[in-house]
Amino acid sequence: MAQTNSRETLGSRLGFIFLSAGCAIGLGNVWRFPFITGQYGGAAFVLVYIIFLLLFTMPIMVMEFATGRASQLSMTRSFTKLCPEHKVWSIWGYLAWAGNYVLMMFYTVVTGWMLSYTYYSLSGRLDGISSEAAGKFFDGLLQSPGTLIFWMALAVLIGFCVCWSSLRGGVERITKWMMGCLLAIMIALAVRSVTLPGAGEGLAFYLKPNWSKFTANGLWTTIYAALGQAFFTLSVGQGGMAIFGSYISRDRSLTGEAMIVTGLDTFVALTAGLIIFPACFAYGINPGAGPGLLFVTLPNMFSFMPAGRIWGSLFFLFMSFAALSTVIAVFENIIAGYIDLLGWSRQKAALVTSLSILVLSVPCALGFNVWSGFAPLGEGSVVLDLEDFIVSDNVLPIGSVVYLLFCVTRYGWGWDNFVKEADEGKGAKFPKALRWYFTYIVPVVMLGIIFMGYYDKFFK
Repeated sequence: MAQTNSRETLGSRLGFIFLSAGCAIGLGNVWRFPFITGQYGGAAFVLVYIIFLLLFTMPIMVMEFATGRASQLSMTRSFTKLCPEHKVWSIWGYLAWAGNYVLMMFYTVVTGWMLSYTYYSLSGRLDGISSEAAGKFFDGLLQSPGTLIFWMALAVLIGFCVCWSSLRGGVERITKWMMGCLLAIMIALAVRSVTLPGAGEGLAFYLKPNWSKFTANGLWTTIYAALGQAFFTLSVGQGGMAIFGSYISRDRSLTGEAMIVTGLDTFVALTAGLIIFPACFAYGINPGAGPGLLFVTLPNMFSFMPAGRIWGSLFFLFMSFAALSTVIAVFENIIAGYIDLLGWSRQKAALVTSLSILVLSVPCALGFNVWSGFAPLGEGSVVLDLEDFIVSDNVLPIGSVVYLLFCVTRYGWGWDNFVKEADEGKGAKFPKALRWYFTYIVPVVMLGIIFMGYYDKFFK
């Protein structure tokens, strides 16, 4: 296999933190988190979600960072370098790399929705729109294959342009700027939302635990939902964190860096709730309205808000930045795989990645209209549902188990090697006393999540 002579590195610690956070921060934080919190009782759900985030997800992020930094390679070759005597691990590297492609096959389409709504809001096409009209407007977007493909192609083009030039000058510089704007816009929107008349009831729903609401959907159903959200929100398991780990020095411990990235990810998710819940209660909107909350309910809400066009445009711009940060991070992950495997230049890898994703994303765009008769997961499902199932119910949780077992068992890289790499540098150290917990408890919980996901999908 070909290799490059030298590896690009990031220019700053902030660049690493923002890139890693950008990979984790996405529509799962700012779209799925608010509506799933609304469905499962508000503050009590958030509390349990944060506990699971700290106990399960963040340690696996440290493990993924460590495999990348120790190997100085992407997931396609890191397993083989760290554990050459057991090459079976490398199979997952290729599967996870392919999983990144599947993620982009639908994520670029959804990112296109965000970009289109930013434009529609700025142009005034959503001004004064009713809930019924907002629903028809979104349905009209989905029924137009040309429009969906145009906005999807724009998302792909942005990812290509950012990743084309260099790691520092393109990916790191643009991501730092984009993440800074995202955080600033979020804070402005949150301040506006919590100062709306009647916002207090929404804040109470969001910030004051109500355990009766937590159990209203069934205690185990709600716990499973919180645990699943904790795993999916940080994007661990698909190699994204490993590639950014390979770009950084050993000046800082990886546990400390993972704590910062997790904190940023959680801040964005919690702030998204501060934007949506007070506004929903202020305007009498059901906070558990589901995925339609974003494209149907909120445009109607902004139409009644003073200076609604401005706030609506800022909201969808913030959503676009969140989605694009993930697009750029996953593009970089795929590009690094080509560079490590085939020795390609960044420019060639970026071009092949972008063109292939452009073509592979078309079925998802057509799944809402031309191919709407294709129901891969049963009646009412579309191509997007199949692609999301492959990533969310398979690549991410299975990948998390793989990284976990690779780092804690003697048949993989091994506990001692992992801890030595994770603890290199200044900062918080990995809790060595909990080896038994990560070896025996966490894998069982992870496998339980996978089986429950299949049960809910196919047998419930």
